[in-house]
Amino acid sequence: MPSIGPYTLPNPVVLAPMAGVTDRPFRQLCRQLGAGLVVGEMVSSSPDVRHTRKSQLRLDHTGEPEPIAVQIVGGDPEIMAQGAIFNVANGAQIIDINMGCPAKKVCNKAAGSALLKDEALVKDILQAVVGAVDVPVSLKIRTGWDPDNRNGVRIARIAEDAGIVSLAVHGRTRACGYRNTVEYDTIRAIKQSVGIPVFANGDITSARKAFEVMQYTGADGVLIGRAAQGQPWIFREVAHYLATGEELPAPQLQEVEQILLSHLEALYEFYGDFLGVRIARKHVSWYLQYQNGDSDFRTRFNRLESCTEQQQAVQQFFKDTIRKKELAA
Repeated sequence: MPSIGPYTLPNPVVLAPMAGVTDRPFRQLCRQLGAGLVVGEMVSSSPDVRHTRKSQLRLDHTGEPEPIAVQIVGGDPEIMAQGAIFNVANGAQIIDINMGCPAKKVCNKAAGSALLKDEALVKDILQAVVGAVDVPVSLKIRTGWDPDNRNGVRIARIAEDAGIVSLAVHGRTRACGYRNTVEYDTIRAIKQSVGIPVFANGDITSARKAFEVMQYTGADGVLIGRAAQGQPWIFREVAHYLATGEELPAPQLQEVEQILLSHLEALYEFYGDFLGVRIARKHVSWYLQYQNGDSDFRTRFNRLESCTEQQQAVQQFFKDTIRKKELAA
């Protein structure tokens, strides 16, 4: 199994950090459902936003199993180093550096995947962060800036030389965003060029796809992001397939209902009723996109204003869906 510094993962399937998604309730759920490691939402290294409500929620790791992995973003070596020190003092046991986010609001500040354009600055940031903390530091990148400038191999070598202990590579360039087909050739070339663990990322939507990507690239593990939205059990499916070569059956509707209800309960507890109800809406939409149910349910659900109404609506949805399935059998 791959290791990140002193931490050997129980399996090579990792929840990728996603802003607005991989909060504490979701991280804990994914760990329970088989993720070998979860990484918190990207947090700015700037001290100016450290004490905002959003940052405080993102920095809350209460009750999480170790190791605690936190992703930081920024474009200034000294500020990034200070951000790493702050997060370690706040409980982070692995610092992950974001050089993969393609979002304009991040890239316009010369952070995220915008940094791939400036290899000297990449080196300075990595050396500064690694030198500032005594916990392992990992790095998330893309294959390059645009299809004509795939410098992922050079970045990977810079990272290894700077003391980065593992690397996650999304198989698209910054310019591709989340469009276009992921290409795994650059990930394979990166894996062949460095001695540290490499995790493949991008369009890994099933257990079989994870296996095929690892076989093709030689990667030590996979990062799963968007495919976990609404189906967090994908981690146990992938881990089981990688270990046995067998596909697990999809969860029964009754289990999906229980997972979703427990997720909602955790959201209400973590965010409070007002914010929890609003954040629950997107998660319920993701879960139910995989169920053949009432197409108007989402519209009606998004009008509900209380925890109890949401829970009752979900229970009724599954009751109706299960009944339809039984009648059709």
